[in-house]
Amino acid sequence: MQMEFLLAPEPEFDAREKGRLMFAGAVDFVKGVVAMDGLPPADRLEVCFAGRSNVGKSSLINALTNRKNLARASNTPGRTQEINYFTAADRYLVDLPGYGYAEAPVAVVAKWQRLLKSYLSGRSTLRRAFVLIDTRHGIKAVDDEILTLLDRSAVTFQVVMTKADKVSASEREKILAQVRGALAKHPAAYPEIIVTSSEKGEGIETLRAIIATLS
Repeated sequence: MQMEFLLAPEPEFDAREKGRLMFAGAVDFVKGVVAMDGLPPADRLEVCFAGRSNVGKSSLINALTNRKNLARASNTPGRTQEINYFTAADRYLVDLPGYGYAEAPVAVVAKWQRLLKSYLSGRSTLRRAFVLIDTRHGIKAVDDEILTLLDRSAVTFQVVMTKADKVSASEREKILAQVRGALAKHPAAYPEIIVTSSEKGEGIETLRAIIATLS
């Protein structure tokens, strides 16, 4: 039976409040990591955010945490080359390097990929990966590579559509159909999609609630 991949529902009051309180408190940068031996102790649940360069990952993390400059948004895709760790209450939020930036040097790209694979396959406290997909473009081949890696690493991932305010309702439905079709091939895919707009605030409460209620 094929998964339907419905849109994540609006959170119940208790879940919404738990999410609000988590991100209303201190959210602090811990460290940037360039090798596996630099990871902080695996002493708490963590979630990570992955996405193509320029997918709007920094903007989403800033909106999620209600901070303007927590994650550094850059006009130069591929600039972030570290795994960046943040704390929010009893969670680690992990910002992974953007992937798919064609102009980065081959050696740099290879290093990112090795680090990403090591992290995804070797972090026992990683509860869920949120894979960001641009609503204007849908899932591309380079996204599919990451989704396959998550399958192989047995890491549950959930797709977060970004920049939903940049397309019409009809175009959104068309892209969602493409995304659902692509996700059907991935056993590690969580069966709900979160649609977000960092500018308009759409989906932010839902994502907060999901992160806060993971166990």
